[in-house]
Amino acid sequence: MTVTVDVVSPPCATEPEVYHDEQLHAPPSRADLSSADWERLNVKRAAAHRQCAGCPMMVDCLYRAVVEVDVSGFVACTTEDDRAEIRRQLGIEIQQSSTTPYGTARVGSGPVSHDAVMAARQAYPKDTCHQLAERLDCSTSTVKRHLRRAREQKLVQGAAVTAAVRAPSVDAVLDCFDQLESSRVA
Repeated sequence: MTVTVDVVSPPCATEPEVYHDEQLHAPPSRADLSSADWERLNVKRAAAHRQCAGCPMMVDCLYRAVVEVDVSGFVACTTEDDRAEIRRQLGIEIQQSSTTPYGTARVGSGPVSHDAVMAARQAYPKDTCHQLAERLDCSTSTVKRHLRRAREQKLVQGAAVTAAVRAPSVDAVLDCFDQLESSRVA
């Protein structure tokens, strides 16, 4: 007797190149793209959104990405900005551990400073994170980490730090998600 188990892999695992596309999680402004490129981006976003929305793990993925871990990229039909908006609506803040591993240590000229990443972003505002990493001779995750830190510092400076509250319910997260314009992409 042969037992077969039908394992359904999420689309982000079977087609990672789609979900790692920087334009999905850090969309350029409409003015930066031609009409044809803008249309291609919208088609790509809608396809990724439909696949993500049809995933059996979507609700759990969304909840974890909003409430538990601040991940980067296109996750559970949301961008980093979408998840930040949901957190703002729910009044939650994710504390990143200072001991979070970000990969192996950089070999060579030492770590890249936050100021160096920010200066490179200012000098080359249209570069992708990957292009900035190549310029700085570091990993893409290093660039993303420093850019996230700059966004977080901006948020803290612009708003009072909220007191820790209980984790919201799954329904509360889904209600906030439904209010997003991006939740209606596909």
